Amino acid sequence: MDFLFNTNVQFFIAAYLIGGIPFGLLLAKKFAGVDVKASGSGSIGATNVLRVVKETNPALAKKLGIATLALDALKGVLVLSIAYFMGLSEATLWGIAVIAVLGHCFSPYLGLEGGKGIATGMGVMMFMLPQETLIALVVWGVLAKTVKISSVSSLTGVLALLISSFFIHPAMAHAPVILIVFILFYKHIPNIVRLFSGQEKAVV
Repeated sequence: MDFLFNTNVQFFIAAYLIGGIPFGLLLAKKFAGVDVKASGSGSIGATNVLRVVKETNPALAKKLGIATLALDALKGVLVLSIAYFMGLSEATLWGIAVIAVLGHCFSPYLGLEGGKGIATGMGVMMFMLPQETLIALVVWGVLAKTVKISSVSSLTGVLALLISSFFIHPAMAHAPVILIVFILFYKHIPNIVRLFSGQEKAVV
């Protein structure tokens, strides 16, 4: 068990445990009295919190959606920030980033179920690749206003981040970025299936 005293391992464990906190589920239960896992898409993310709470309390839904988005984004950044100021290597930081996303998507508190990972993914990417993430957010914002289908805007933004990273940082090791993008697309498979069958609904 000596490996547990390794600083990198401790941060990886912290990234997974903190990344796995289901803020959307907790906020919706606490303030709206609803279980987002039993309603809507069943996701614990901001989009489903907004969709489910909106059915009973539209004013509260927006506040809880924003709070969920912010907390899901910040939980990965929190561990990364501490690790960065402790002088851990870039490779370790990328490991933390990937594991934080895994924690959200496969939460240890929800039987390895979880959210779609977009907010947590964008949070860690903003820390690691701010320029690419800003590009992704612009793409996401444009499509969110026009197409109004959350999965389309989110995944297109993720692709924009990945592609731009090869141009902005051509010399970096892209494996962690590709892995995070893969996780996000994997978690969106049901959305992709619904999209191609014409059943994916716009957020209104």
